[in-house]
Amino acid sequence: MADSTRVPVGRRFATVLTSAAGAPLDKTYYQTVKGMVTPLDILEPGGTLIVASACSEGFGSPEFRAAQRRLVDLGPDAFLQTLLAKRFADVDEWQTEMQLKSLRAGRVQLYTTGLDAEERRLTGVERSTAWKRHSRRPSRVPAIRRFAVIPEGPYVVPVVA
Repeated sequence: MADSTRVPVGRRFATVLTSAAGAPLDKTYYQTVKGMVTPLDILEPGGTLIVASACSEGFGSPEFRAAQRRLVDLGPDAFLQTLLAKRFADVDEWQTEMQLKSLRAGRVQLYTTGLDAEERRLTGVERSTAWKRHSRRPSRVPAIRRFAVIPEGPYVVPVVA
């Protein structure tokens, strides 16, 4: 990994705010998952990962949607067992498998304006309104323990060093 993308950080954080790095990586939820994986090394176990992504072109491929539907319907553990039982992954299923890493690490919240209610349900993550709420009333933001902010999630790989 290049030194320009790997950033040493001295500790883990209870809350990590990140993004899908803007266009083109935030055009679909499929691409957004990439921003959920890179900060995991600095997220405290059971911490909260908040990801912002426009998802302006919606969810992603029909195959990815099907994998996400299985994840939501079966739950993370049963979904993982279906993956382990196969010799080969289905098309675009690996991205849902990557999302499992984030779900196992802690709470995942998504702030987006580009997904409808059914698509938000299929993400399998919590909905976040934090950025919208905080951007309207910056003087009334509640005190939060120290947190990390990674503006361009998929392009930066923070590691505890």
